Amino acid sequence: MSAHANAGPDGGVLYDALGPRGRRRTLICTVAVVAAGLAVLMGIGRRLADHGQFASEKWTPLVDPHDESFELLWRFLGGGLWRTVLAAGLAIVISLVVGTALGVVGALLTGRSRWPFTAMIHLLRGIPVVIAIFFAARVLPDLGVDLDILWYVVIGLVVYNSVVIAEILRAGLNALPSGQREAAVALGLSRVATLRLVLLPQAFRIMLPSLISQIVVVMKDTSLGFIVGYEELLRRGNIAIQTTRNPLQMYLVVAIVYIVINASLGRLAEAVEHRMARSRSAGRQAPAPGGQSEQVQPVLITHPVEDEPPTR
Repeated sequence: MSAHANAGPDGGVLYDALGPRGRRRTLICTVAVVAAGLAVLMGIGRRLADHGQFASEKWTPLVDPHDESFELLWRFLGGGLWRTVLAAGLAIVISLVVGTALGVVGALLTGRSRWPFTAMIHLLRGIPVVIAIFFAARVLPDLGVDLDILWYVVIGLVVYNSVVIAEILRAGLNALPSGQREAAVALGLSRVATLRLVLLPQAFRIMLPSLISQIVVVMKDTSLGFIVGYEELLRRGNIAIQTTRNPLQMYLVVAIVYIVINASLGRLAEAVEHRMARSRSAGRQAPAPGGQSEQVQPVLITHPVEDEPPTR
């Protein structure tokens, strides 16, 4: 490997390091992009200042604990945040259960019996979440199913996310080596037992980062509950704007809350992925009970071995 090459984790070459001219071009482009970004931000800031968006009365209800509206406003927004977390938590738990059941059914079906199931999965994946929520809130009461508005939001979220989780699980099952299934069959396990005891645990481990990332999607999709009047965080922010008259500041604060929550979930997914990668690496290099590595070392024969006469 040349001195100007960067190696990947497996020792392969990912890319060649930049030379002096390439580094100079990169530095010039970086400075130009940063300067352009700063110019745009300064222009936006000047326009906001001209329209009085930096006035203290627009910010103090949100950032100053001494303001008379601060406690009441944040208690109101905190209630919306709790309703957001509640709807997302219920949708995630139910979607995991339903999505796992759908993934198992899809893995057990074969041949033409699988076609209607696949068509249903693709149909539900193609429905926007906002339409699923609106459909649940408008059609279910006409069918005599009268529920709290929270459950209409949860049902709409579950309809979409359960089929997504089923597809994630299917991808995890397909990623497993075929020898896992063949070994289970050789041991006499049925198809259901093979899925339950051998394949599903490994598929969940493989797809766990993707499942955690789907939680971020569910958390953001709770804001679509406004279509049926569900007072989650964004909806309550809209209601508070009618009193505070500071839409830009309110939306900025609500966006920051969503960013913090979703960034935390994203970091959780990365931590889980790194931990699983380390555990797999440690498992491959784990020493044997006798204190030696499990890796088989070649044996060198230094003395000739004479054939012994066969014994009767």
